[in-house]
Amino acid sequence: MWTEKQRGIHVTQEELLCKNACGFYGNPAWNGFCSKCWRDGSRSASTPRPRDDGASPTFSKFEEKKNFEKSRRINTVRRLFWGSSSPPKPQESSESHTKMLQAYQSLEPGDFPGFLKILRSPPSQRLQSRCTAFLNTMKAYHDLPVQKQSDLVQDFYQSFAEHFRSFPEAQVTEIMEHVEKLIMTRLHKWVFCHDSCDDEQKDLALQRRIRSLNWITAQMLSVPFPNEKIPVTGDPFLTAITAIIEMDAKRAPQDKLACVSKCCQHIFEALAVSSSEPANADDFLSGLVYVLLKANPPRLHSNMQYMIRFGLPHSLMAGETGYYFTNLSCAVAFIEKLDGPALNLSPEDFESYMRGQRAPSIAAKRHHVARDTQSLLEELQGRHQKLHQGVDDLSVQLQNWVQDVHCQIDQATAQFTKAQVEITAQAEVSQLASVSDQGQHSEGDDEDHSASVLQDHHGAPEDERLSYQNLHKN
Repeated sequence: MWTEKQRGIHVTQEELLCKNACGFYGNPAWNGFCSKCWRDGSRSASTPRPRDDGASPTFSKFEEKKNFEKSRRINTVRRLFWGSSSPPKPQESSESHTKMLQAYQSLEPGDFPGFLKILRSPPSQRLQSRCTAFLNTMKAYHDLPVQKQSDLVQDFYQSFAEHFRSFPEAQVTEIMEHVEKLIMTRLHKWVFCHDSCDDEQKDLALQRRIRSLNWITAQMLSVPFPNEKIPVTGDPFLTAITAIIEMDAKRAPQDKLACVSKCCQHIFEALAVSSSEPANADDFLSGLVYVLLKANPPRLHSNMQYMIRFGLPHSLMAGETGYYFTNLSCAVAFIEKLDGPALNLSPEDFESYMRGQRAPSIAAKRHHVARDTQSLLEELQGRHQKLHQGVDDLSVQLQNWVQDVHCQIDQATAQFTKAQVEITAQAEVSQLASVSDQGQHSEGDDEDHSASVLQDHHGAPEDERLSYQNLHKN
């Protein structure tokens, strides 16, 4: 699959597809088949199960057992769904069934709470009862081999999807993703890393393998990294490393697969930043191997097997998520079989690195560290200059604000003084006018009094007038 003296890791498109040429993506865990072809072959006992190094059973030896297992599985699933080995008679009215289908047709993509609300509604009571019965039965028989549990879950998916066969394929896919999330979130603790398989031992072996390869650099994998002219701080693949580590915290297979997709998208973004050339499939696979070596994700093998066994087949067989998961499987297989020629190293140099007798070039490391330090220093200097410029601008703004405040205070003081002078002048004018009015009123009263006296004097007797005149003279 991988050749010497090539740019990164080379995988052709044909190597990613199913061996049966069905058009879907194959997987190393399924011996190069897609999930559909592998399950069909596994059920006919003509194809070995994934990761099984033993001899393949022959068709003649298992022909009789095949029919018995098939009939028993069908009867088991029917008992889980309907409570008997025979399909149920139609009990729900046509009107109720129509209402149920209309409710699911109006469901928005990705609306998991809305799906739960519809499932709990009266028209969907039968579907809810089947989900509850299936969950209870799976929990009660959690000691079954994990492959049997996988077959039961996949059969449940197919049986549930039959209710919506009149829907468009995209809408059925959305509904089944909600069903998968509902079922596997509840069953995760019972079926993940099951005791009947050796997933835990393979997890530890893979972690030790990745840890022993921590000396591999991006240059050895021919991963495009930013050159000195591109200002990048830190590892551009850090977001991808974080996304793949978050996968172990998810419980539903589709949520784990979403973390894989997010990781791969971040790798493409990092490659776009690191190189002026468009990223190709070889660069992407090399970047994915680099991310896995740096992240060393917890329980990587168990998480991948969990998605294979209990995820929806279409998510792993086709589309963007299928492409990403197939490349993840190829990257893990590459790490497990990694040798000197894959890194353009001689077998002796590879063994020296593995034993810790050699390390990547110190000069290259120093150059890489010096480049990162220089970039960080330039960034800090730029921030320092921006900070000083901001302080200066703030000081100028503060001074202008103080001047504006003083000007406004002076204007207010002048206006107050002017208004006070005007008020004082108006008060004085009003006072003078009042005094003048009072004087004029007093003189008028004296004149009226004199006229009254004279009038009285003319009307008096002669003796009184004389006396009065004499008195006036004196």
